[in-house]
Amino acid sequence: MDYLPTLEIEAPKGKDVNAAVIWLHGLGADGNDFAPIVAQLDLADDYGIRFVFPHAPSIPVTINNGYVMPAWYDIKMMDIDRHIDAEQLLASARKALDLVEREIARGIDPARIVLAGFSQGGAVVYEAALSYDKKLAGLMALSTYLPTADTLEFNASQQELDVLVCHGALDPVVPESLGQKAVDDLKGFGLQPDYRSYRMEHAVCLEEITDIAAFLRKVLG
Repeated sequence: MDYLPTLEIEAPKGKDVNAAVIWLHGLGADGNDFAPIVAQLDLADDYGIRFVFPHAPSIPVTINNGYVMPAWYDIKMMDIDRHIDAEQLLASARKALDLVEREIARGIDPARIVLAGFSQGGAVVYEAALSYDKKLAGLMALSTYLPTADTLEFNASQQELDVLVCHGALDPVVPESLGQKAVDDLKGFGLQPDYRSYRMEHAVCLEEITDIAAFLRKVLG
């Protein structure tokens, strides 16, 4: 299997790993982007979590004049409807699920796996998690949107999936209205997402990190 390259941060040596958080970065970043947050989450060692931070491949991005950069899919126009390369997004979602399957092969119960993503990464994990045929522990969607809402084949295995949606009220890159629309789409699938808004732009803030830690304690504690 040709897996995405990843950065991994595991439970302290001597502690059994029994859960995983697979966390996708945003456009132009890489797997190192969110790694420093792990220490800030202040999760108990005995939670036994392996954090997996994949690196996106580098591809030309139309909105950046075709400049080659790490991206989960091409964005063709930055209008409110976000014209994207849907096939590339679906391919990235499959790659994310390959990492889920690898964690299962390593002995992790899928009900102890959380998918997380920021911006572009969030759009990918929305597609991956909601279509997956094994019940997951949770989904964290950060400053993102759900561009495949009309085509996504929601799997009944995720009917009771815990979902945390976080967004900046001042986000100039992915307007909060897109995050709120994703929440409406999730409710249309029968889910009850926990929606949190913060006085920030396209970023992550300390209050949000606190909420992420609480969510992980809830679904993995």
